[in-house]
Amino acid sequence: MPTRRTLRYLTGIASILAVLATAPGPVATARQPAAPAAPATSASVTSDPVTSDPVTSAPVTSATSVTSVTSAPEADTWQPPLSTRGRYIVDAKGDRFRLKSANWDGAQGSWTGSGSVEDPANHHSGQNSSGVPLGLDRVPLPTLLADFHRLGINSIRLPFSNEMIHATATVPDGAVAANTQLRGKTPLQVFDAVVSALSRDGFAVILNNHTNTTRWCCGIDGNERWNSGQSTQAWIDDWVFMARRYADEPRVVGADLYNEVRRDVLDDPNWGLGDEHDWYTAAQRAADRILTEADPDLLIVIEGINWTGIPVDGLPHERPTLAPARTLSHTLVNTHKLVYSAHFYGYTGPRHSGATGVGETHDPRYQDLSRDELYRVLSDQAFFVAEDSGRHYTAPVWISEFGIGSAETGTAPRAWFTNITDYFADRDADFAYWPLVGWEGHDNWALLRYDSTGRRYGILDQGDWRGTAWQRLMTAPERTGPVDRVPAWRMLVTDHGDHVQSLIERGRGDWDPGAYKAACPDGLRLIGLSHTSGRGLCTDTGADDPRAPGTAHTVVTDERYVPAGGDWASGYTKFQCPSDQFLIGYSRRGSRVSAALCAPARTRLGTTGRTVWFDRSDNRPADPAGGDFAHGAYKGQCADGEYAAGIAFTTRVGSAGGPDALLCRRLS
Repeated sequence: MPTRRTLRYLTGIASILAVLATAPGPVATARQPAAPAAPATSASVTSDPVTSDPVTSAPVTSATSVTSVTSAPEADTWQPPLSTRGRYIVDAKGDRFRLKSANWDGAQGSWTGSGSVEDPANHHSGQNSSGVPLGLDRVPLPTLLADFHRLGINSIRLPFSNEMIHATATVPDGAVAANTQLRGKTPLQVFDAVVSALSRDGFAVILNNHTNTTRWCCGIDGNERWNSGQSTQAWIDDWVFMARRYADEPRVVGADLYNEVRRDVLDDPNWGLGDEHDWYTAAQRAADRILTEADPDLLIVIEGINWTGIPVDGLPHERPTLAPARTLSHTLVNTHKLVYSAHFYGYTGPRHSGATGVGETHDPRYQDLSRDELYRVLSDQAFFVAEDSGRHYTAPVWISEFGIGSAETGTAPRAWFTNITDYFADRDADFAYWPLVGWEGHDNWALLRYDSTGRRYGILDQGDWRGTAWQRLMTAPERTGPVDRVPAWRMLVTDHGDHVQSLIERGRGDWDPGAYKAACPDGLRLIGLSHTSGRGLCTDTGADDPRAPGTAHTVVTDERYVPAGGDWASGYTKFQCPSDQFLIGYSRRGSRVSAALCAPARTRLGTTGRTVWFDRSDNRPADPAGGDFAHGAYKGQCADGEYAAGIAFTTRVGSAGGPDALLCRRLS
């Protein structure tokens, strides 16, 4: 049944749906067809044993004579697992680890969706990947990895499809002709070998569920959502399987949950509506299961929404990207594992699908924007997440796809590439270029292209115009070394059910059956509540993990812990924690407060405090860290050096029974 959101688009849409269903993907990272590559010049890699690397100015042995892997420059200097501190990703030592990545695609599939799958002409850029990473047919793995190091990258985004996971047929011998040890293996077994080789060679590996089927992404292709053609449950089960499979590979550091969530023919994805198209909730569920059932060390990478609406002038359409996270962000069971992600290509735009012809509108593309306009858009659509410190949504932002062709001659696209790489360089951003590997004469977007004999071409050649921008991106000053811990701020959401992010409390079971329950991740305390909407705010500011060892807690459902003479909200019902306990959670039945959840402190807590009322307006510190954790609702928040010790509410006639006041006390 169409949703209300779908019905808004039905007027005028009937005449274009049939066209959209068969048109080239109007949602944009189906790469534009590659122009034929120019013949090799004297700057290309030849049979000469040594050439000059324009990125490092170091001698480079040609692809024809490299026989062993050079040691990774960062392999011995970073220690997995990775986690986050504010806007930065850090390694196990607490040192900054900047994701300087590229996408090694192929395992997600390359078939364009029409014609025989056996015909290379029906695959993206004429490259039949056979469901395995590109290049294994023409270059030995050690040579590929050595070339990756020459680029200066330290990490690989490795796309796969759900179909690849379950494929039982072995890959054709020709698909791994340069790596005969991989003959007779299924696509997943080849994927295993690639993951293992990358890990041994020092690269960080981020697994990326790119597609459901092995059809080339993107557009109206059957891969629009994580649950296109499969259930959300099956999708999450596959993620648990993959995370468990590589749990013993410490350099497999991340799970990029799904690629470019976008509209299908009939409906849009959404961020928080609680239905089958709710990407926010699906990502939350997948993250929880990965971290609790498979590998607690993985970074969880969540992309924004890539496209909503019909790309027709006069009808609503846009590229929301990460904008919805301003008002609704994710809280994981491990506070320091969330990374947000976005994609930018010059031929797409904030409201432009990237299409030419059908699906094209008169909205500007990113490459049509001035440098200043582009920078404002990048900040508004994505980088505010990292730039706005101390908010519930603050997290590292990884631009996990951007790219352009070496054969591009247009002034605007070339300027866009220079501008966006300058932006990344100047802001010390995490990034991943698309794609890493391609076939010479086929995909000139690739950083590295190989002909059928294994000879290398691409951005390491002097003649590649992209080299200047790439060199600046790779060599610009960046933050290194230790990153100080920063306070964490995370929101609790009971819009459609429980949001218990404490593993301790999950282990104890249901502390208020039948109610919607919320609890802060372990190590954080509750510091704010909303009058309506059931939202909460958690933090560790001023006190790292204040909870006493063990699993003890107190569920408060009456006023027994309010001391005589201690009526801090006269005429209101008060759920107050016992002495030396603090609020970590709450529950509600409908709009009414149902219980307060308290945990014992490891040290004595302060007893002096104040009542913070928020039933008629916001009542938060003058410069409230955490940000607007309940957009459109009145909110109350204790000060950074305080803890919440109680919740007051009323059930008098005309009241919904939501929180009206907090008892805030000094931490010490």
